[in-house]
Amino acid sequence: MAFEIQGLNKSFGNYQAVSNLNIKLEEGNILGMLGRNGAGKTTTIRMILDIIKPDSGSILWNGRPLSKKELLIGYLPEERGLYPKMNVVEQLVFLARLEGVPSKIAKRQALNWLERLEMTPYIKKKTEELSKGNQQKVQLISCLIHDPDFIILDEPFSGLDPVNAEMLKDVVKDLIKKRKTIIFCSHQMDSVETFCEEICIMKNGIKVLSGSLSEIKKSYGYRYLDVQSDTDLEPVLAQKDYIYKRNNRGYSIKLTKDQAPLKLLQEIEQLYGVRSLSLREPSLHQIFIEKTGA
Repeated sequence: MAFEIQGLNKSFGNYQAVSNLNIKLEEGNILGMLGRNGAGKTTTIRMILDIIKPDSGSILWNGRPLSKKELLIGYLPEERGLYPKMNVVEQLVFLARLEGVPSKIAKRQALNWLERLEMTPYIKKKTEELSKGNQQKVQLISCLIHDPDFIILDEPFSGLDPVNAEMLKDVVKDLIKKRKTIIFCSHQMDSVETFCEEICIMKNGIKVLSGSLSEIKKSYGYRYLDVQSDTDLEPVLAQKDYIYKRNNRGYSIKLTKDQAPLKLLQEIEQLYGVRSLSLREPSLHQIFIEKTGA
């Protein structure tokens, strides 16, 4: 087990920010850490990074207390953490030097990353002169320039247009191929589903759900049949007491394990005709809403 949190607790006065949190993450895997604002994710990250101390509990790497002196860690915060008056290259070299990278190597690495992320025209620009998207790229490079083994990405696609978001998603895919151990925090559930097999959902400082996303979906006991038809399906759905939603693409019908999709499909097909259909498990978005809603 590469990364492990055991019985982590943190309070601020009477407010319990994190309560008895336990997490396990195998080396080379990526964990989606999810929760609404105030769920305890940021406090947990700050304890991992030793910015604040836990009241109790342990944070381990390969069975030993995690230490930034012994482990290269890359952290991409949700908030901007760059020096606005420094130009891009100088800033990246400076931040790499803080992680122990020699100047010449740091500059070479910086220029390579800037070229990859299509930032070469901006290398002499001050950070404050960059768009939010380009600032996010610089921040990502600073997170990865020292080739860390353990990486924490907090809202990595924040402020990015679709083209730049895809560019950074390719970077994350490469990190996964390199077997980096990653904690991935995002409110973009589709991105979490793309990258993370393991998830941890927090609410009010407490872990309310964790484990393999595929196994969690299987355990939910229901699926959705998405159907498009040329005619109105509501009479047959209402008559059979199916739970469904109508949208501009057709109908999304919730089916329990006892409700066979093939039987319903045959009935709809005979009476109304079907243009398209698909059977799917609950989405992470739906699971998240169910677990963290009021």
